[in-house]
Amino acid sequence: MVSLPAARRFSVHEYHQMAAAGILDEDDPVELIEGEIVEMPPMGSRHAACVVRLTAELVLQVQGVAQVRVQLPVRLDERSEPEPDVALVKPRADSYASAHPDPNGVLLIVEVSDTTAGYDRSVKAPLYARAGIPEFWLVDLAAQRVDAHRQPVVGRYRTVQAYRRGERLTPEALSGIDIAVDDILG
Repeated sequence: MVSLPAARRFSVHEYHQMAAAGILDEDDPVELIEGEIVEMPPMGSRHAACVVRLTAELVLQVQGVAQVRVQLPVRLDERSEPEPDVALVKPRADSYASAHPDPNGVLLIVEVSDTTAGYDRSVKAPLYARAGIPEFWLVDLAAQRVDAHRQPVVGRYRTVQAYRRGERLTPEALSGIDIAVDDILG
């Protein structure tokens, strides 16, 4: 029987130590996912434009109710600290200067996918569900839809609803917010 060597997994603390030591640079396109340092693909112009549109729309609608974080860390647990495209978090006076938001502070996470929808569905969605993130939107640019994942239970979301052009979304935690899919997809 052939025995393969085990991969070395890192904690969030060790990940931050690598950055402090200069091993990782803050501009490196990486995330810590289940203890593995994962290199993210370069962001295309469609992806970037979608993040800009969504951010502008959310900033207008959530002022005073939530804080919008764009491509910033969310600490899910001791082994995962992804940087979702957009996260809506509970307002805090220090804007999370003392620590990145954890699942208790997150209202909604949005990942925009031009080429990584399969990864986002098979890795990120279960990761967010296990952490108890109440709602996760996957903006699938290739399929021209937004999949809203809601009600996390045992590492998966109980409901997933696809929203297409001409439809509108409302985050469950923010009933006064209403966003047109067309405004997200452009």
